[in-house]
Order: sequence, then C-alpha cells, then structure tokens
Amino acid sequence: MSQYDFYESTVVRMLDRHRFPGPWYVDEASPSCFVVRDQSGQAFAHVYCDDNLSARLLAREEAGQAAAKIARMQGPP
Repeated sequence: MSQYDFYESTVVRMLDRHRFPGPWYVDEASPSCFVVRDQSGQAFAHVYCDDNLSARLLAREEAGQAAAKIARMQGPP
C-alpha cells in the first residue's frame, strides 16, 4: 500500500457517504488546493499541494490525481 492509498482510504472511512450524494467532482479552488464536491456543491475533501519539496505536501499533479480518485469513490445514488 502506497502512502497515497493510505490517505485515500482514510478519507473514505471518514466520509458518511449518505450525506454526500453523487456524482462527485473535483474543483480546482486555487493553485495549491483541489476540492472534491458532491452533487449539491458541498465540499467534503480538500487536497493540498505544493511543488516545493521542503513543504512536505503532495506535488500538484499527485494532488490532482488523489482528488480525482476520491471523486470516483462515489456515494450511493
């Protein structure tokens, strides 16, 4: 299990999927943050990034991929 798989599974465990109706989508809130939103626009996951290696955050491309994976883990219809 990679570091990113661990974070994704942690996020999904924290979610109450019944409270966030699908479809889910990714919104680029800023150059350093991706937001996963539900059908009504409610934000339920924020993935932060920084390409500066000393920041200890995901790189921008990795953060976008992680947010997209979370969005694919849709709640019940």
